[in-house]
Amino acid sequence: MKVTFVVPLVLLAAGLSACSEEKKAEAPPRPVLSMLAEPREAAAFGFAGTVEPKFSTDLGFQVLGRIVQRNVSVGDLVTKGEVLARLDATSLELAVRQSEADLASARAKLDLARVNEQRQQTLLSANATTREQVEEAVQSREAAEATVLQEQADLTKAQEQLGYATLEAESDGVVSATSAEVGQVVTAGQTVVTIARLEARDAQVDIPDSYGQLTAIGTPFLVTLQANPEVKVRGTVRETAPQADAATRSRRTKIALDNPPDGFRFGSTVTATPVAPSEGHLWLPDSAVGGDDGGRFVWIVDPAARTVQRRTVTVKPSVAGGVDVLSGLKEGERVVTAGVHSLTENQTVRLSGEIAP
Repeated sequence: MKVTFVVPLVLLAAGLSACSEEKKAEAPPRPVLSMLAEPREAAAFGFAGTVEPKFSTDLGFQVLGRIVQRNVSVGDLVTKGEVLARLDATSLELAVRQSEADLASARAKLDLARVNEQRQQTLLSANATTREQVEEAVQSREAAEATVLQEQADLTKAQEQLGYATLEAESDGVVSATSAEVGQVVTAGQTVVTIARLEARDAQVDIPDSYGQLTAIGTPFLVTLQANPEVKVRGTVRETAPQADAATRSRRTKIALDNPPDGFRFGSTVTATPVAPSEGHLWLPDSAVGGDDGGRFVWIVDPAARTVQRRTVTVKPSVAGGVDVLSGLKEGERVVTAGVHSLTENQTVRLSGEIAP
């Protein structure tokens, strides 16, 4: 009886084991992302941005007043000294007239004080007056002179205030923004017109924080005009934000353009591509390399068997982001670029875009 029961159990266990191996063998291929290992130049990438003025000035009146004239609009070219806007200067003109009248009165009093001093000196020489009266005449003349100096200063100040009612361009440029209209009352220092200077332009781009090495001052870029990709100009990083934006995790970077052509107008959309020195190394993204500093590896896809093999490589950080492969990889080999820590040796894979069998 024991033999009769043992044999079916053995056969059942063998059958279950066979089914398990069959299911394991029939596991579907795992889809993976991959790329061909190529030199860094073939893996070039860029960052979209816009052309912005290197120097931009917000201009406003230095006194409170109501705008009665604005001579420019957005896009107008202006020259140094050109009148951009004017304020109602009635009260300022009246202040100048009052200062002129006060100065004339002070000068008349000074002339009278001088004549009186001279008279007292003449009378003193004839013993017809006292020395005290002469000293009083001298003091009156000195006080009158001080009053004249004060009134002259007040007149100069009033004239300067009157000049503030006229807003002039401080340099050649183009009007990039207007912030006040005719009839509006503006305070001292309030922006009325923004002037962008034409002699220097930047490409302003946002570079992800993971490419921090590209934001170093002096990093070279090749900037291409998106409206006409044939138009290109070189530039170097001149300024970068001290920290990444909290929402986008990118740094606002300004690239100074080297003699840009006329096509690089303010607001034009451009693509800035880092210019890395060619050393003949293959380039891979960071996500394609596993391991740590003690040993780095990649997964190579066998195109015939559709399986992956682990390969030890030597890498270094690339100036264009990612890594440069120094050894362990040949040009043209296909490398898995995601999920490198969850693959196993000789695992069957399916490349992205292929249809599962």
